Amino acid sequence: MRIGFGYDIHPLKKGRPLFLGGVKVNSDRGLEGHSDADVVIHSIMDALLGASGQGDIGVHFPNDEISWKGISSMVLLNRTCILLEKKKYKIKNLDITIVVEKPKLLTYYPDMIMNIASALKISEDCINIKATTNEGIGFIGKGEGIASFCVTLLEES
Repeated sequence: MRIGFGYDIHPLKKGRPLFLGGVKVNSDRGLEGHSDADVVIHSIMDALLGASGQGDIGVHFPNDEISWKGISSMVLLNRTCILLEKKKYKIKNLDITIVVEKPKLLTYYPDMIMNIASALKISEDCINIKATTNEGIGFIGKGEGIASFCVTLLEES
């Protein structure tokens, strides 16, 4: 068994769509970044890559690589799944925490879980998603960004 931890944070910017967990979320601002900046997917990828001893997102999908510009993070998650399969790792579970002041995300969880499970070829019951606020404190608390944390457990197949 191997444990991995992932974290990502991006600033919010007007004029960009907001994607979290591969779902377009209703918001007047989206996350700024080289790809679609989906912090949920990025934290999952870092957790999986770390647990499997394969570095991090920057190693496999560097943000100075033009071919990744504007790409859906779901495409990158699919590629991460292939990297795990090559190393013969099976995902036992993902536990994800999203830190955001608004919008409220509870109604988006089922679609996020479905997208992630499909991309990683795992059962939906292997995925837990929850959100919390930063209680008005700091960058996230002021509504200037969103962060995500993910813990995963892998087993060798």
